[in-house]
Amino acid sequence: MNLSHVSTDLRPVVEEITRRFQGRLESCVAPRANEVYFHARMDLVAGFCAHLYRKWNARLVTVFADDARAGDEVFHLYYVLALDAAHGFLSLRVPVSPEAPEFPSLANAFAGINWQEREVQDLFGLKLVGHPNPRRCTLHDDWPEVYPLRKDFDLKTVLPPFQGERHKFRKVEGEGVFQVPVGPVHAGIIEPGHFLFSVAGEPVLYLQLRLFYVHKGTEKRFESLPLPHCVRLAESISGDSSFAHATAFCHAVERAAGVQAPARARVLRSVCLELERLYNHIADIGAICTDVAFVTANMHAMRLKERILRVNEHLTGNRLLRGMACLGGVRFDWDASQLKALAELVTELRPEFDSLVAMIDGSSSTLDRLETTGVLKPEVARDLGVVGIAGRASGFDHDLRRDFPHAAYDQVKVKVPVYQVGDVKHRLQVRVDEVRESLSLIDQFAANLPEGPLRAEVGEVPADRVALGCVEGWRGEIFHWIRTAPGNRLARCKVKDPSLQNWPALSEAILGNIIPDFPVVNKSFNLSYSGTDR
Repeated sequence: MNLSHVSTDLRPVVEEITRRFQGRLESCVAPRANEVYFHARMDLVAGFCAHLYRKWNARLVTVFADDARAGDEVFHLYYVLALDAAHGFLSLRVPVSPEAPEFPSLANAFAGINWQEREVQDLFGLKLVGHPNPRRCTLHDDWPEVYPLRKDFDLKTVLPPFQGERHKFRKVEGEGVFQVPVGPVHAGIIEPGHFLFSVAGEPVLYLQLRLFYVHKGTEKRFESLPLPHCVRLAESISGDSSFAHATAFCHAVERAAGVQAPARARVLRSVCLELERLYNHIADIGAICTDVAFVTANMHAMRLKERILRVNEHLTGNRLLRGMACLGGVRFDWDASQLKALAELVTELRPEFDSLVAMIDGSSSTLDRLETTGVLKPEVARDLGVVGIAGRASGFDHDLRRDFPHAAYDQVKVKVPVYQVGDVKHRLQVRVDEVRESLSLIDQFAANLPEGPLRAEVGEVPADRVALGCVEGWRGEIFHWIRTAPGNRLARCKVKDPSLQNWPALSEAILGNIIPDFPVVNKSFNLSYSGTDR
């Protein structure tokens, strides 16, 4: 293979992998400098992933399937690994025969892919072998035997009324042990999720989660729309991450087309990503305070959030930044008055935010509820592959803005806050640090906003191209992987929201705490039901 166009940082890894597994790799393709695909048989998967993990400190970030029976007469499994230090992604593609639709689980070695492997089983009908808990995950127990992401499943299929047993939680027994259900319907305006606590007295012994109550079939829907229309669908994956998901999708399509957004568009995208981070982080800081009865702090936070949302609307016409992203760049430019409003926001927000943080730090009763509550130990976070805010509060020193620069992040130096304590207080502190860093980044971007066009012409993307788009959303890393189809459409779109990775960590963080602490522990993660259910 010619490695001349593989990035300098990634090339030694690819060369070493090629030598080590010589004769067992069928081919190696590098469609982009930091994105390399190896094709091999199933028996190489465990050794390949383990070697990259041990020698190159790689992370297994996602596992998914693709129905390629029409062309290759097989299903394909993809194992995508991130090499943060080398700023690149390596993907291993392996075939699964329709005559023997099964694959071995890696969940015992890589706990973070537990749910993702089960998604493949549910949505494609590929049986897991050796999984510690192969029960249904995405589809609930009373669903009929259908596999929605297979090509022969019609999106318009009307399923019969569901019959059969609903999900049975594991029983936890012992003297003085009680089980306390919470949900799936909640008092707040949130989507459904079922939490079953097992307690002995007050401390929580065990927490079981059941999500995917509103699975929307988003990945299937991508296959039925023209590429430009898919941007709006990407915006709907998780409402508070509308711009991040849309940008990740656009990034994937642009990479597949061999097109880069113009310089001005990349800067505007970066500013919008930081605005999305700002309003969500500040809202979370206030909500965490509400859950420990410090309502005054939440009122101040909501006032600051509203200030940001109004500027969002002034800049893009939408409070949640919807309609701004498009293939090849952005839809709207900003004139002098809009840039002035952005500058005034940053200037005015700094002292007011500092005042909010001082108010929280000065409340001993608030700190007493936050410190040592909901601890997620770094070793547990590492094993589960926890990312984003929760990961950085538990020793995860990674951020796609720094490690895989997208949009205009290659023009700035991003400071990544990392702590080892892993409690609610430090998940709040990561948000505080990131708000301050976002304000600094917006200042830098606005001061160096280049002139030029807003969009590059993407045109019709040729069929059977694959590409991985990534964005560091405010919750954590977001991935959109695509394979194109004829007619400027998609054959497959895999969406990876950070919440899918982080939900299992909630069961670990609540252990030993009491049920009244669950709301604040849960809010300190603030995971997306919609982003998980898709």
